[in-house]
Amino acid sequence: MSRRYLFTSESVTEGHPDKICDQISDTILDALLSQDSKSRVAAEVVVNTGLVLITGEITSQAQVNYVNLAREKIAEIGYVNAENGFSADSCSVLVALDEQSADIAQGVDQAQESRELSEDELDAIGAGDQGLMFGFACNETPELMPLTSSLANRISLRLSEVRKNGELSYLRPDGKTQVTVLYEDGKPIAIDTILISTQHTAAIGELRDNAAVQEKIKQDLWTHVVQPSFADIDVKPDANTRFLVNPTGKFVIGGPQGDSGLTGRKIIVDTYGGYARHGGGAFSGKDPTKVDRSAAYAARYVAKNIVAAGLADKCEVQLSYAIGVARPVSITIETFGTSKVDEDKLLEVVKANFELRPAGIIQTFNLQNLPSERGGRFFQNVAAYGHFGRPDLDLPWERTDKADLLKEALSAVTVAQ
Repeated sequence: MSRRYLFTSESVTEGHPDKICDQISDTILDALLSQDSKSRVAAEVVVNTGLVLITGEITSQAQVNYVNLAREKIAEIGYVNAENGFSADSCSVLVALDEQSADIAQGVDQAQESRELSEDELDAIGAGDQGLMFGFACNETPELMPLTSSLANRISLRLSEVRKNGELSYLRPDGKTQVTVLYEDGKPIAIDTILISTQHTAAIGELRDNAAVQEKIKQDLWTHVVQPSFADIDVKPDANTRFLVNPTGKFVIGGPQGDSGLTGRKIIVDTYGGYARHGGGAFSGKDPTKVDRSAAYAARYVAKNIVAAGLADKCEVQLSYAIGVARPVSITIETFGTSKVDEDKLLEVVKANFELRPAGIIQTFNLQNLPSERGGRFFQNVAAYGHFGRPDLDLPWERTDKADLLKEALSAVTVAQ
């Protein structure tokens, strides 16, 4: 029997209070790694009305001005007017940082395998924490992401673009988006609801009446934000699609004035919009020895190459680690009944062709030596609008350069058996 159901994912703009924190945390990480590639970083940020608190644990030879980094990032996001309740120039920035625990550092600096005299250099670095990470891919979009998550992030990114380029200059930095898709037998068939809540000025040009302002915003968002976001997607809004804008009636007070923010509080937005499982660890502000971040990137890399190779329509990869141990405790692959090959053979080939130790992941993705052509920016670029499925960025874990290798390896395993 055919089954229909609705599924929803959300996203937030770079001006959302939690995302301000993520971006400051990753700006700090970029600055430290640019000077000292071995920096150990766990930078946490809190924002509220007129206040930024930078805390966490950092061990590094780099010399950076944390206060200036925070102010520059806040200004870049768009908070430059104190009348809006929060601005780069007027907010207080407090710094309360400690060094990484020596007990943790000894396990990262010399993994259990290295202490047991392994001669493999990739056994040198132990996982920076225990935990489990998931990576996911599916063939619903060109970037192999769930449709709901992809569209919510696209709309959020476009919302900021039209604010910054002046197309819709009355918009302000804070905003949230949400997309609900109708599925039938696991396939997206229609866009059910699109929701945008966006901060804006109290008046737009000559428009002062709130109802007129909201109607103007709704019309502009449909034309300048929603429609361009569906350009390369087969499933598009139709006459049955509900379009909701600022359902409370207005959204003038926003950003840290409207709500506090905290690093790592938008982990579902950062990943797959709730469509796939999540291990619980946040990404932003963490250097790549911390597998919460680097192993989640590696798991996505594995899953995306499996789907890109046509070996499954959906794929979820789980990795787990023990603190101070280089090799994963477990590797699990789930294809939800869509695999075109035996999953045991698929796991065997993945283990043979993907490096999943922390040092190997760092080396594969070049996560410590940040590319100079990015101008010292790398991690901060993914701190808003998702860490995965980003065609606007050349992210190493988004490449499908092992798809052909997987197909060839599986052919070889099948012939050998």
